[in-house]
Amino acid sequence: MPEQDPYAWLEDVDSEAALAWVGERNAETVAALTADPAFEGLRDAVREVLDDTARIPYVVRRGGHLYNFWRDHDRPLGMWRRTTLDEYRSPAPRWETLLDVDALAEAEGVRWVWAGATVLRNGPPRALVELSRDGADATVVRELDLDRGAFVEDGFRLPEAKNAVDWIDEDHVFVATDTGPGSLTDSGYPRTVRRWHRGTRVGDAPVVFAGAADDVSVGAWHDPAPGFERDLAVRHRDFWHSEFFLLAEDGEPVRIEVPADCEPQLHHEQLLVRLRSPWLGQPAGSLLAFPLDAFLAGERTYEVLFTPDERTVLEEFTTTRSRLVLTTLTDASTQLHLLSPEPGGGWSRSPLGEVPPLATATVTATSPYEDDETAEEVLFDVGGFLQPSALRRVVAGRPGVETLRRAPARFRTEGLCVRQHFARSADGTRVPYFVVGPEDRDGPAPTLLYGYGGFEISLTPVYSAVTGRSWLERGGTYAVANVRGGGEYGPAWHRAALGARREAAFDDFAAVAQDLVARGITTPGRLGASGGSNGGLLTGVMLTRHPELFGAVVSEAPLLDMARYHRLLAGASWTAEYGDPEVPEERAHLLRWSPYHNLRTGHGSPPLLLTTSTRDDRVHPGHARKMAARMRQLGLPFEYFENTGGGHSGASDHGDAAFLEALVHTFLWRELGEERRVPE
Repeated sequence: MPEQDPYAWLEDVDSEAALAWVGERNAETVAALTADPAFEGLRDAVREVLDDTARIPYVVRRGGHLYNFWRDHDRPLGMWRRTTLDEYRSPAPRWETLLDVDALAEAEGVRWVWAGATVLRNGPPRALVELSRDGADATVVRELDLDRGAFVEDGFRLPEAKNAVDWIDEDHVFVATDTGPGSLTDSGYPRTVRRWHRGTRVGDAPVVFAGAADDVSVGAWHDPAPGFERDLAVRHRDFWHSEFFLLAEDGEPVRIEVPADCEPQLHHEQLLVRLRSPWLGQPAGSLLAFPLDAFLAGERTYEVLFTPDERTVLEEFTTTRSRLVLTTLTDASTQLHLLSPEPGGGWSRSPLGEVPPLATATVTATSPYEDDETAEEVLFDVGGFLQPSALRRVVAGRPGVETLRRAPARFRTEGLCVRQHFARSADGTRVPYFVVGPEDRDGPAPTLLYGYGGFEISLTPVYSAVTGRSWLERGGTYAVANVRGGGEYGPAWHRAALGARREAAFDDFAAVAQDLVARGITTPGRLGASGGSNGGLLTGVMLTRHPELFGAVVSEAPLLDMARYHRLLAGASWTAEYGDPEVPEERAHLLRWSPYHNLRTGHGSPPLLLTTSTRDDRVHPGHARKMAARMRQLGLPFEYFENTGGGHSGASDHGDAAFLEALVHTFLWRELGEERRVPE
């Protein structure tokens, strides 16, 4: 396409002309898809799943209470609430409502969306609550009195910004926010951290830590571990390289001299380091433990807590008061392991609960800062594509696993099975993928292939009642591709698709599509590609590079203009993932696969559905808008829907989410439900 972008005007998010254009495209798409006879029933089925009062209310512990945020039909914006463990064990727990977001939104005339809360430890019952205006990443912060369920008059309060706050004590917080010129990075995140005293202006609070303008962001937090209280800060130089510091109340920050691409964590007297590249003779993906004081003094003696192999990697780790919980992946399925310190030194390792094959176990909460046995508590969730989630509880050091909650089965699974296959990518790499569909196939079926392939994010088997109701119950087959760029095989799997090597992720996804056809699971005309955000980029590349492989493509909240992504909202923070368009050789590889720049006629194009949100302040809606405008100019088939709210998720409540899911699956079934001829 010409260097001069004819659709740059659509990047002006709230301009009258751009919103008028959005309104026209929305009207076209809504009219076309809601006219389908199955649309209303599909939307109602999804809404029923989302509002289901029998679903698991996931909780975190703070002191004697378990906290939960809950949405349902009667509370579409939701309520923050708490209960006790004994109550939670009962069939119908009694909850104490702390904040009714629907009531607040009605009283203030603002569509507030819950964005989280931080509870003060070892002080009065207070929390710093974050609220987003219609789902954006930017939030306001208010201090809430938990006993009264009311905001604290003259308490800590911040206006809308990309805020980060953490309690130090009752009267002090760390705050990273927009305080005027020079306080933000080029990516739009805070550049400075202040130590803010109650009752003073945030702009007058002393700066205790600062980064550079071309950093992504900075932050600081208080470690409240009893006997090991300390303050820490981080400077995120780019998405994959950071510097960590101990903060002294009087004096310069002390850098913790670990590799910039690793993940460090302090646990009492130890420094835990998960490696992303080889260090001290240990391979990438290892987990090492150092005595902290000795490390700060220059010693590098360590214990190896985990070493990866070809098939098994460390997905994440978390802590209880005295133990570690490791989550490992073997061919994209998980296991949990408990590491306990031995009296004479070293660690013993044992399984934490049973996880069936082709399933996912996730630690949902620990409470290492409590002062009783709950400091060793681990809550973890186990589920799979056809296995509803079960929330389980273990107290490390005590026998037994308690099942606290089981989610109900919300779609029919009779005759369905889960299989794992491996495709061969263009360079011979073995790429795993999951297939959920009929155990006994009667010929090729409509198949939806989902992928992400970036930022070291792993895709594992999870139970989705929305996919079950919207796709599997209608006779569709669902597939998930574990392409390079993700974390399924550790840091090396991610680096294999970093920057100029991004082609590997695209080749992997195409190889999985071809393998699905070769196995007779589907045909190109009945195969759809779906992804969001970075996954929207992935499917956008499939549209322009491999139109012959797909009968339909869905791209949600996508990156699509890779020549200007770094200039749009948070885009500058991702140059370490994709490359910098300001560097000529990196711009060249970005333009080779930028979907917006590779649209053309004469090679055929499967129908595309683009979705985004006006309130997405992470991935600019201009990506989807400009893609749709250019497709319209070229006469290529597309549908476009932009929710006015919802932020990066595209929906701020269950009603919006159900409508969006119904649009997506109506589009997919319309295009893939019957055999279609693919472009030549």
